[in-house]
Amino acid sequence: MDVFAPKLLFLPVSSAEGCGEYMRSLIIADAVMEKWPNAIIQFAISQEAFYAKECPYFTHILKDTPTKLVKEVNGLISELQPDAVIFDASGRQVQMKHAKSIGAKVIFISQHKRKRARGMKISRARVTDSHWVAQPEFVIGPINWFQKKKLEYIGCNEPVFIGSVFATPESKRKAALIESYALEEQGYILFNAGSGGHQAESGLAADIFWREAQKVAVKTGLKCVMVFGPNYPKALPKSDAVVAIKTLDNRDFICLLDGAKVAVLGGGDTLLQAVSLNKPTVAIAVSKDQPKRIQACEQLDFIFSSPLDESISTTTCDAIELTNRSRSSLYQEPSGLTIAIKELSRLLA
Repeated sequence: MDVFAPKLLFLPVSSAEGCGEYMRSLIIADAVMEKWPNAIIQFAISQEAFYAKECPYFTHILKDTPTKLVKEVNGLISELQPDAVIFDASGRQVQMKHAKSIGAKVIFISQHKRKRARGMKISRARVTDSHWVAQPEFVIGPINWFQKKKLEYIGCNEPVFIGSVFATPESKRKAALIESYALEEQGYILFNAGSGGHQAESGLAADIFWREAQKVAVKTGLKCVMVFGPNYPKALPKSDAVVAIKTLDNRDFICLLDGAKVAVLGGGDTLLQAVSLNKPTVAIAVSKDQPKRIQACEQLDFIFSSPLDESISTTTCDAIELTNRSRSSLYQEPSGLTIAIKELSRLLA
């Protein structure tokens, strides 16, 4: 057992809508605790996020997302004196500079081209020890020649592609979970619209997924499971054909995803997790940053796609039929979590 006891502060973007950054930070934090059981971990999360009071680690509940609260965040950094600060799609250059000034390793996580480019600005790159890109390179593309030369000129490392971050499915955990919901492996369809807080023109995206899940259950006779997400603001609906679950930790969600016949997901981090597991997936954009990611996956024949409407059930039934005819494994990437922990180990050595 490694007795090293690092102190880490996680600053994920947080709001009433999405939760991808928080979930990714939580997965990394759990892996840190597995490697260094004596680690001291703290989070800072906006009070607007429904999950702010559910975080299993000591949490500073902020009035807004960390990026907008320079004085408060810098105060937390000074108080904790962490060995590393993880800015997950968050942070201003002045916050990163302050973390660097007290001796902390600064890690910035980006998940799309605009954020990645911001992280490579000279002022930010100089106070960043490691920049992780939480997207496969086939989705976001490589950095360009000018960006490479700029980083080389100022003596900074290029971003590290870590891809999707998730815990590896555990067979015993998966079997117990599937049994607890009275399911059969490869005999159910998993639905999840992300955090549960995404709004569509006709209401919550999660409510549209729920209606379509009921249609799929009726049409196919297969059990459907709907994970609503921590930001879903209403009481869970009930149905004999669809199992409704408020939220799951990532280990359990990944186990249910791995055991499903087909997954119907939003175009966020869970989509890339499904792709990494070679899971037949129907992807639906539930926020404005997701269509390009879905398109990149679809062009490589990794997934099926559908608009956020009544065609979800039709596309899902088509996907089930094609899956019955067998689809080969299409994609394999290294574990993003393994890469992240290896980078942290290097930085903290």
